[in-house]
Amino acid sequence: MDTFLKTVGSINDETRVKIVRFIDRHGEVCVCDIENSFKMIQSRVSRHLKILKEAGFLKVSREGRWAYYSLQTPLDKFRQSILKEISYLKLDIPKMSRGCSKDG
Repeated sequence: MDTFLKTVGSINDETRVKIVRFIDRHGEVCVCDIENSFKMIQSRVSRHLKILKEAGFLKVSREGRWAYYSLQTPLDKFRQSILKEISYLKLDIPKMSRGCSKDG
């Protein structure tokens, strides 16, 4: 029951739904790219990403000072069905706007 509630609770926010869809669309993205694309401050983006990660939607990898987020693989059927439903929504997802690079 706790897992179910945490999962459902993680997507009860429009911004988090958009972030999941953004990552689903673009694949692995740097946290700075999310900040830049969504025009949000780092602390707010980090909070949303933490909630989505704890709910089992995202995984993070680190390269130097950068954190890269992607969808958890494999996703269980419940989370897969949620992502499928999200893909049907008419969301205004921002375009990718790079905020950093692996070289910089």
